[in-house]
Amino acid sequence: MTTAPSPQTPITSQAPAEAECAHLRGHITDSRFYGHRYSTQASHRIFCDRCRYQRWLDVEAALALSQGELGIIPAAAARMIAEAARVDRLDLPAIQAEIRRTSHSLVGFLRVFQASCEGGAGEYVHYGATTQDIQDTAQVLEMRDVLDELERLLRALAGQLADLAEANGATVALGRTHAQPALPMGFGVKIASWLDEIVRHLERIEQLRPRVLAAQLFGGVGTMAGFGEQALPLLDAFAARLGLAAPAVGWHVSRDRVVEFVSCLAMVAGTMGRIGDEVRTLSRPEFGELEIGWRHGQVGSSTMPHKRNPEACEQAVVMARLAAAQMANALACMGGDHERDSRSLRIEWACVPDASHYALSACEIVTHLIGGLAVRPERIRTNVSAVAEQIATEKLMLALGKHIGKQTAHEYVYELVQAARENSSSMREVTGSDGLAGAPLDAAALDEIFDPATYLGQSVALTGRAVAGARAALARPVRTDGGDAR
Repeated sequence: MTTAPSPQTPITSQAPAEAECAHLRGHITDSRFYGHRYSTQASHRIFCDRCRYQRWLDVEAALALSQGELGIIPAAAARMIAEAARVDRLDLPAIQAEIRRTSHSLVGFLRVFQASCEGGAGEYVHYGATTQDIQDTAQVLEMRDVLDELERLLRALAGQLADLAEANGATVALGRTHAQPALPMGFGVKIASWLDEIVRHLERIEQLRPRVLAAQLFGGVGTMAGFGEQALPLLDAFAARLGLAAPAVGWHVSRDRVVEFVSCLAMVAGTMGRIGDEVRTLSRPEFGELEIGWRHGQVGSSTMPHKRNPEACEQAVVMARLAAAQMANALACMGGDHERDSRSLRIEWACVPDASHYALSACEIVTHLIGGLAVRPERIRTNVSAVAEQIATEKLMLALGKHIGKQTAHEYVYELVQAARENSSSMREVTGSDGLAGAPLDAAALDEIFDPATYLGQSVALTGRAVAGARAALARPVRTDGGDAR
């Protein structure tokens, strides 16, 4: 029989030794157990050491080939550099050792890469460029891949929401403000609000591409002096080869492009959090208007077997909050000194991947959530019926206002509502027995006023407008290039 430890005997940690953990990663996005809720397969394809090094190689190859075409370096050397620019040919442990020995983020990489180039071609690697030219341009390539994946997810989600909104445009539902019953509405309007916001995100992504996806190739202090007389043609050729914009001047310390990128991701994740939270609320048993998809084997609680917790909804909110937190880091990069400053760059290396992981994860979570979501019209009708008299007050006020004035009618209906509530009376019965200040509203007119289905306003039309706008946006071709940032 096992005895419990005495209070005087501390329970010590059985954590593995440092050597046993050397191959593991501590960041939540890299966790083999929980990482799938904080990141996606696509975000991991975009952000990893090997991927980063390959992008640096791609940029160095693009630089060499462009210089070879313009005669800045020998064309044969440029071809050899491009052929050698494969991460599987690099000694990664040697790069790691050189980075630590030199305390420089790129020189160790360059030395190992130069050594892998044949025929002395390594002497022309990185010719005239500065470290940040390579690293910024490679980061822009990462950002482009994120935008491509983000746009794919948003378009898929917009298609789902358009179908859902269209199917529920005329479903009589309860509109709530400040968490209280407000007015009747078509349920499709709620979904159309989500949809329209996503369409605006798609517009933002399209509009920011030409501004944000710009190459960097300006040398030590932004003068391009190391490239000689061919500097400007080189910039154009280099940017075109990578499918990026050629900016007017260097942006080593002008980080608004990166801030705009992170801001867009935080906004997208915020929308996902809003959708997730609304679904979470409306799926509560007290509401029951939505039902979240569930699969056998999914567990809601370790102690209460009946639980079906809205895990996806909550995780979407978590992603939104984490993405929003990256905005402070991104904005901190705006204040670089003089012509270059690593304080900005090295913050971005953390916040750009994190914001990307969280935003892509949020979109993937909500896309799956909406794909399995069921609208329950019978519960929506029940909830509307329970407060039908309360949510008729605006219509009653406006009907009375035609005869006694709107402001007077507001005060009049207010007193009727308070009297009905204090006496636990039916609002419909109170109005039927009240003189209504002489307004000619008979029983038939009052029945129509107290019918929520007659006061949906332009719910169906508004839903239709949002759906039509979304379908038109989805029909337009996707733009993935950087365009012209001049």
